[in-house]
Amino acid sequence: MNDDTIAAISTPLGEGAIGIVRLSGKDSLKIADKIFQAKDGILPSKFKSHTLHYGWIVEKSKFISSSEKKNKQKSNIIDEVLLTVMRSPRTYTKEDIVEINCHGGLVALQKVLELVIRNGARIAEPGEFTKRAFLNGRIDLSKAEAVLDIIRAKTDTALKLSIQQLKGALSERIRDIRKKVIDILAQIEASIDFPEEDIETKSYRVLKPQLEKIVSDLDNIISDYQKTKFFRDGIKVTICGRPNVGKSSLLNAILKKERAIVTPVAGTTRDVIEEFINIRGVGIRLVDTAGLLEPKNLIEHHSIRLTKDAIALSDIVLLLFDANSKLTPKDFALMDQLDNKRVIAVLNKIDLPLRIQKDKIRDKFKRLVSISALKQINLDKLENEIIDFIYNGKSFSPEATVMTNYRQITLIEQTRSLFIKAINSMLNKLSGEFVALDLKLGLDCLGKIIGETVDDAILEKIFSEFCIGK
Repeated sequence: MNDDTIAAISTPLGEGAIGIVRLSGKDSLKIADKIFQAKDGILPSKFKSHTLHYGWIVEKSKFISSSEKKNKQKSNIIDEVLLTVMRSPRTYTKEDIVEINCHGGLVALQKVLELVIRNGARIAEPGEFTKRAFLNGRIDLSKAEAVLDIIRAKTDTALKLSIQQLKGALSERIRDIRKKVIDILAQIEASIDFPEEDIETKSYRVLKPQLEKIVSDLDNIISDYQKTKFFRDGIKVTICGRPNVGKSSLLNAILKKERAIVTPVAGTTRDVIEEFINIRGVGIRLVDTAGLLEPKNLIEHHSIRLTKDAIALSDIVLLLFDANSKLTPKDFALMDQLDNKRVIAVLNKIDLPLRIQKDKIRDKFKRLVSISALKQINLDKLENEIIDFIYNGKSFSPEATVMTNYRQITLIEQTRSLFIKAINSMLNKLSGEFVALDLKLGLDCLGKIIGETVDDAILEKIFSEFCIGK
């Protein structure tokens, strides 16, 4: 219920300098009055909005005085705190909010939260603070989802894109498109409602180009999604090759730490090793795999299966070769197997005499980089090649791009399909009812993106992904 006052620990659990217990709702200040003891004795309900106050969280209990035979109160100090008061409507949820800045120990935080609950609040559901911000009209649904993207951002670029969405980059685009569609729909419905009247309405010949321009705008948003989805999800880059070509050495060299065991013995790596790294603002999930060979035992059989699974799920494959030796039948077999994958061929060990047939590899793959993982030679060129592959050789500007998530882009694609149907109806000179129906369904899809037409089940699904306390 929106009338409830909710509370949660809004900082990560564990030891830390500060931990915050957050309350939101109409009884936030009333609860604070019961548990907070200011140094000057003033109650929180008397504090000005957006002010910070020093004091103690206390647990008050009644006892009977033996001398006076009447009830008195005893205060047990739980923690020394700073208490922040923020009054509606200038708050995150547009409700009264109280934040209690405690010492960061788990026991202290938990005891403060328990005291808050005993005095009238309830535990917040995951994402309920942000959900209230949406329900109370402070943010739309796309901005609410941007909050989650900010929390999950792993690179500076991902953070910039999420901030843009929080500021309303996607909302503005969607609202502008909806306004244009409503204008077209009004013209169509006027011709349907008053066919006998001599009303000046725009013909299909005029309206169709306008709708085609809207479809083009939707195409641009879909294109942005293809450019930006890896900022949210990361790119999976798998290193593969036959045994002892230097795969683990390359992993360690890129990570700048000894993550995988490296020995001269072929087949040292038996498992799949995955690490996250930020390369030029792109989140890369770098995967080291076992050497691809004919399995001789059960362990090698499982190793090869894991390697093949990792390759199948990769966005980019780094196919590693030993530049100090000639290509083997296994190398040629690997090149054939990866013919349809996004491959960067990597010639390793160029610090040694070159014996590999470079031209045969270049005939197979357009992208080829020569490196030495051991001597740290040309690793920057390899990183540049990976980033260039991701961007497809084009420049990328976060400021000129709108980021969307899978839910939003699915709705945009549905909208596009409906508007294409409406355009075809115009081309075939069908009745305006057919065009109007598809336009209305498309408007409904667009409304779901910003939360103007969305059901409770979708809201529950979106906010359930948030952490408790946000």
